[in-house]
This record gives sequence, C-alpha cells and structure tokens, in this order.
Amino acid sequence: MTTWVETPTDGRGRGPVGIARAWAAVLRSPRQFFTNGVAPGDQAPGLAFAVVVAVVYVAGLLAVQPELILGTSVVPILGGSTAVTMLLVLLVTAVVAAPAGLHLIAAIQTVLLMLTVDDRAGVSETVQVVAYATAPCALAWIPVPAVAATCTLYGAGLLLFGLATVHETSLLRAIIAGGIPAALVFGVGFRGFWLLASLVG
Repeated sequence: MTTWVETPTDGRGRGPVGIARAWAAVLRSPRQFFTNGVAPGDQAPGLAFAVVVAVVYVAGLLAVQPELILGTSVVPILGGSTAVTMLLVLLVTAVVAAPAGLHLIAAIQTVLLMLTVDDRAGVSETVQVVAYATAPCALAWIPVPAVAATCTLYGAGLLLFGLATVHETSLLRAIIAGGIPAALVFGVGFRGFWLLASLVG
C-alpha cells in the first residue's frame, strides 16, 4: 500500500501536482485514465488521492455548512472550541476515516466482483478504481444541491465505468457488482441520497 511503481502516462506522479493531474485526468478522460492510470500493486497513489478528496470535501463542508458536521450527536463541539473541533475532524478524516473507508468499500467491492466477474483484475486495482471515482466529490461540498448531487452521480458513474474498464467486463456486470459500493460511497458517504431527496422535495 505504500509502494509507488513506475508512473503511468496519465497523471500519477508524486505529490500535489500528481494528485491534481490525476484529478483532472479522471474527470476529463475517464476511459483513458482507467486504462492507463491504474497499475497492479500500486495502491499508494490511489490512497493519497482518496484522502485528499475526503479532506477537501470535509473542509468545504466545515467552511460553508458546518452545521452538517459540528454540534451533532456524532461530532459535538469539544472543549467549547469550534476551531479545535474542526482541526480534529480533518485529522480523523485524513488518518482514520478516509483510509479505513476506502479499504472497507474495496473489500466489499472485491467480494461482489468475485461473485459476478470470473476473469478480473486484482484487489489493488479495485482499491484504485474506488479511490479515483471519488474525484468529483472534491466539489460536493458546494452548497447548491443540484451541483453537489451531480458530483455524487458522476462519482457513482465513474465507479461503475471504472470497474467495467479495469476488470474488463460488461457495464451490466459492473452495475450489478458496483451498485452497493456506489450507494455506500456516494449515496451515504457523500450524502447523494439526501441531496437527491432535497431536489425531488
């Protein structure tokens, strides 16, 4: 998980520039990115990418809609300090929540792929697909429900398309295998279900 293999051609370099290039590439040309930018045994860039997206998302929410996180039963204000609580939330997101969540979802996704796709790529590729599919959600904190909902829908589509591309299977099988993980990540984790419900309402 901490090994960087040879840098593929489409935005997988180290550091902030590599992450920014990967973000632009997966949004602009997902087919090319998932074909060329996902390498066997190369989870570290994907993990770093997912952590950055999660931190940007949470930081955005804390900046424009802090009531969604702070002062709730899950995250009470600690010691009467909003700033300290925000810092702690970001730290927990980066160190615990994002890495653990990524690998839990990837484990679920791997099991579902085992049940639906016979000749598939490895676990590390699955981790990377889940990680890079979160790219649009770096903007899902924007307090416009239509924009945020579009980000979650685009992310779910990227996950399903990425599974089909990387595991060389049909889009139908990818939908069957990826439906539950997509719902968990984008419907629950990035609040897509609530955003869509608010638009319908």
